[in-house]
Amino acid sequence: MRPGGAAASVRRVFQTTSPTGTAIAHPEGVTADEFRAALARLAAGVVLVTAHDPEDGPRGEDVGMTATAFLSVSLEPPLVMVSVRNGSRMDDLLERQPLWGVSVLAESQRHVAGRFAMKGRLSDRLLFEDLAYERGTSTGAPLIRGALALLECRTEQRVAAGDHTLVIGRVLRAEAPSTEGGPLTYFRGRYRFLK
Repeated sequence: MRPGGAAASVRRVFQTTSPTGTAIAHPEGVTADEFRAALARLAAGVVLVTAHDPEDGPRGEDVGMTATAFLSVSLEPPLVMVSVRNGSRMDDLLERQPLWGVSVLAESQRHVAGRFAMKGRLSDRLLFEDLAYERGTSTGAPLIRGALALLECRTEQRVAAGDHTLVIGRVLRAEAPSTEGGPLTYFRGRYRFLK
């Protein structure tokens, strides 16, 4: 028997009706492991979300977060969305700082993704220390050189969604530098290249 024993196998079931009128039984929910395993099969692009915290020390501090839950929302107006974990440093910062940047990472930038995805890190200042980046002209956020695309955004809306917050931003500036190589993707728990 799988973890959870009898209690896990005795889930309440509710019924819905299919378009043909047949009753379909659905389990009430899935476990975190089942959900994680299923969604690990969805390949996602990898971005670095960044923002400058002007309130952290005399010169402020840059903050970064690797994200795979990032997508285009609207063309008119140009909107994007990123999902940030509640209580994370990026969530706390974006609650009071509406300006942020996005670097769409190239396949050669796996080290950047891994660096900003580390748990329990002490200082973002050290993470940016030896990275080549430029400061966004519209947001002041660090944007990684060599990225496939660079976006600068201003938060339009924050939507609570379980243990995450969906941050919807208006794109203030977008640039697609002439960079060689393909995108960095995330699939089955690992960073991968498209071949």
